Amino acid sequence: MVSSSNQSSIAKAFVTVAAIFIIFAGIKIAASILVPFLLSIFIAIICNPLINKASALKIPKAFSIISVIAVFVSMAVFLTGLVGSSLNELSTHIPLYRAQLKEQFAWLTDFLSSHDIKLSSSIVTEYFDPAAAMGLAAEMLSSFGSVMTNLFLIILTVVFVLFESSSFSHKLHLALDDPQMRLKQIERFLSSVNDYIAIKTLVSIATGCIVSLMLWAFGLDFYLLWGVLAFLLNYIPNIGSIIAAVPPMTLAILQLGIGEAGLIGLGFISINMIMGNIIEPRYLGKGLGLSTLVVFLSLIFWGWLLGTVGMLLSVPLTMILKIGLESSPEGRWLAVLLSDEDELVDKTEQALLD
Repeated sequence: MVSSSNQSSIAKAFVTVAAIFIIFAGIKIAASILVPFLLSIFIAIICNPLINKASALKIPKAFSIISVIAVFVSMAVFLTGLVGSSLNELSTHIPLYRAQLKEQFAWLTDFLSSHDIKLSSSIVTEYFDPAAAMGLAAEMLSSFGSVMTNLFLIILTVVFVLFESSSFSHKLHLALDDPQMRLKQIERFLSSVNDYIAIKTLVSIATGCIVSLMLWAFGLDFYLLWGVLAFLLNYIPNIGSIIAAVPPMTLAILQLGIGEAGLIGLGFISINMIMGNIIEPRYLGKGLGLSTLVVFLSLIFWGWLLGTVGMLLSVPLTMILKIGLESSPEGRWLAVLLSDEDELVDKTEQALLD
């Protein structure tokens, strides 16, 4: 009897794992369709607080939605044009930056030659090619820009989502068989994701503007492009700000010299410490209850599954998965593994009180 029960549990586990792999394979295949849709939801969540504020001021919903969408489209068109023109100009400057690289490291080859160490300048150019760092930025911005080619579809989806947003919470309660709206975790989930994305967007905009101003003050080329890159990559937890600093730091070494590049590096560190350790925790509180390891792994996983947009949305998507697991008795153990230390302490104290 026990053996039969164990075999049934093992079979159920295998079926569950197989179903998960099939679902993820389907998502991978349908990424070209899912990515614009997820981006639409992301934009709608950002715009929804403005719509709610307009509704509180008795402004007609249709007018407020059209106004917000018009502002967003104007910003999207401006940023797309800025990124496109900057990337084209950047590609034409790559040969110049390679020449500057040889000049910057000429002292190194001369120093090594004086100590009977032969090092060709071509080897230095090959291993410290500025095109690699610039190519990293260009690839990420281009992949994000390719998603924005479906701008009309994205905007249309955002409009419909905003019109339906007021009834979404009620629909979700009914879908989860909770017509009396007793499941507070649904409200907590919607509020947490909405607050996270809204606050993260404001912090990211501030980060991008400050980075652009700092690089403009140093006289670095393409300072607006690097500000846009800092804005986008600030959505990626933990390593996004580091990736955003690599291309402008590389360019600063070539254009301005190692001394000023070091000052720019200190500027990036200061900005990210203030924004990440002071501003964000002040408004986000304890955050969304995900451990740092889970955040990092989710960044890799969703980036592999959905590309650049998946990296930007890795935290909200993982939160959706975590809340879904918490709602299921069979998946609650996995939701616990995804939790951070503070949430585990809270759950332990609550269990002791119960």
